[in-house]
Amino acid sequence: MGAFHAYDIRGIYNVDFDRDTAYKVGYFLPELLSADKVLVGRDCRVSSDEIHEYLLAGITDAGADVYDIGLSTTPMVYFGTANYGFKASVQITASHNPREYNGMKVSRENALPVGLDSGLGQIKEWIDSGRPTPPVAAKGKVIPMDIHKDYLDFLLKFKGDYSSLKIAFDLSNGMAALYAKEIFGEEPDYIFDNLDGTFPNHEPNPLIPKNVEPLQKLVAKVGADVGVIYDGDADRVMFVDERGQFISPDLMIAVLGHYYVEERGLKGTVLQDIRSSKAVGEYLTPMGCRMETWKVGRAFAAKKLRELDGVWGGELAGHYYFRDFFYSDSGLLASMLILRVVAKMKSMGVSLSQLIGRIARYKNSGEINFRIEDKAGAMEAVKEYFTSSETPTAIMDFDGYRVEFPDWWFNIRPSNTEPYLRFICEATSDELLDEKVAKTKSLLIERFNAKV
Repeated sequence: MGAFHAYDIRGIYNVDFDRDTAYKVGYFLPELLSADKVLVGRDCRVSSDEIHEYLLAGITDAGADVYDIGLSTTPMVYFGTANYGFKASVQITASHNPREYNGMKVSRENALPVGLDSGLGQIKEWIDSGRPTPPVAAKGKVIPMDIHKDYLDFLLKFKGDYSSLKIAFDLSNGMAALYAKEIFGEEPDYIFDNLDGTFPNHEPNPLIPKNVEPLQKLVAKVGADVGVIYDGDADRVMFVDERGQFISPDLMIAVLGHYYVEERGLKGTVLQDIRSSKAVGEYLTPMGCRMETWKVGRAFAAKKLRELDGVWGGELAGHYYFRDFFYSDSGLLASMLILRVVAKMKSMGVSLSQLIGRIARYKNSGEINFRIEDKAGAMEAVKEYFTSSETPTAIMDFDGYRVEFPDWWFNIRPSNTEPYLRFICEATSDELLDEKVAKTKSLLIERFNAKV
């Protein structure tokens, strides 16, 4: 059952999991979450229809009703779960992965994520043990449910005046196409704006530089003030400035301060993940915000933001979480709020690149992936190597390690979804950054036979 991960169920369809897995997940889910009705949505991937068929069969054979919202963004399912009081929901999606992948994102009451440690592990155990799945006498029903307008109306409450902006959008042939033009209109320039689960133009992962190149070219061609690109299920969003430069997504956590603090006067807790730039906190703290750092992934971030009653939060991967949105993430909502800020800044004569220039104060390596067998040993070795020769100012050990020094810091952590050890480093100069990255690579390659 290689498809069960920390955050969700995901893998290559008919390799890592199949329709039998989908049926059993559906069958066991009502019992796991004490739910007599389950909200279900799906993305446009080619395999989503078959997974949908078998997931629904499992749910109804277990005696629960399915409220089927059809094609949907993942945040649309979060909205439906919390807004209508469902105790269980499933979005069929593989998010940003290539076309041959698929999966299921499971949520419980209030759209809280169900991860491996909070329920998916139990389902995996029931499946692995061969627990029987006999259909009950009182089979559940499938009830079509249209929540498109309700979710659109919810989003439109946050819409700003974008009329001064020239915006370029890449919808990645993914689920953002369900809503983008209804929100932003026909005036912006769009590419890859039809639903196509084969993703013929590029993989729906904006973190891979080559996937952003068409948007960068479009920004240059039309002279856009900003470029916006969503991932496959529209729970993530990333941005390109007016020069065509990709913006590190963690910096947008700081940009959101101009909306929440300056426009709405909210100065509460802001959540960032353990990989986020020090610049984010240094920008937001003087605004009156209190920064909290936590683990990577929705299964951790959404729950933590709710516990803290935080105002908003974000991750390096382009997820942004909002108290306004049931402490959940939405790529469309994030883009609406950030574009409000971009429009306001333009009215003050400040371009997006100039705004980011005010925030970004460090040189950053970006995430470097090492394929390695002994992840735990490698993490310990890197930590010991640097802390034995320098005195750290802070050590965080809840998601790998984040070790901070006066002029630089690093995070090293195992991927929860891929066979990698991930390293990210930030320093006050290019020279210092290059030195620390080179030392880390040398250590991991020589002692652990790592492959970069």
